[in-house]
Amino acid sequence: MAGHSKFKNIMHRKGRADAVRSKLFSKLSREITVAAKAGLPDPAMNARLRLAVANAKAESMPRDNIDRAIKKAAGGEGETYEEIRYEGFGPGGVGVIVEVLTDNRNRAASNVRAAFSKYGGNLGETGSVSFMWDRVGQIVYAPEAGSEDKVMDAAIEAGAEDVESDEDGNTIYTAFGDLSEVAGGLEAALGAAKSTAVAWRPKARTPLSGEAAATLMKLLEALDDDDDVQNVYSNEDIDAAELESLAG
Repeated sequence: MAGHSKFKNIMHRKGRADAVRSKLFSKLSREITVAAKAGLPDPAMNARLRLAVANAKAESMPRDNIDRAIKKAAGGEGETYEEIRYEGFGPGGVGVIVEVLTDNRNRAASNVRAAFSKYGGNLGETGSVSFMWDRVGQIVYAPEAGSEDKVMDAAIEAGAEDVESDEDGNTIYTAFGDLSEVAGGLEAALGAAKSTAVAWRPKARTPLSGEAAATLMKLLEALDDDDDVQNVYSNEDIDAAELESLAG
């Protein structure tokens, strides 16, 4: 299982939803601004911006927030963000990829390095971890989208490569170049997705338990909580019951 995303879902259910949502809106707004600056400030003419706006809407981000982020970029206002990827290993040899959007490279590097050091990890060179992962399209649907069989049938029909389903929802994976086409097919069959993104998917997972698992979760939480960090990917495999107890 994807332990990290599972852990975040458990925390969300256990009453941390407001803080999680505030942080999420901030990250969605930053991605919209970066996407609008990278191309035209019109979602119809900018695929990355169109995707960012769709993800914001799926998370019920207010329309005013979305418009404000686009207008900032169009008017040349706001910070100029730099995209950086950090790679390293957490407790138990778990691989971790951290994607950052920052207006201060030194601050971001210092904070990421400090988190790894504090929680038993080691920051590596670019490429030291990502070679063990695939760059894929990732489309997420809430449980309400339909039964596992319905989602699986829709995914197969749309040309997806794999589906992972549990009580928190359904994650559909596509080849990197097929994301847009598969997302369109799924939307026709299931409605709008909760999120659509290019993501990292590990080729193999690292079993983890006990103190190492607890420390890894602290590392991933610390990274998630950093304002510069957009996405964190990790390849641990932790028992579902243990994840529940860690989130308690």
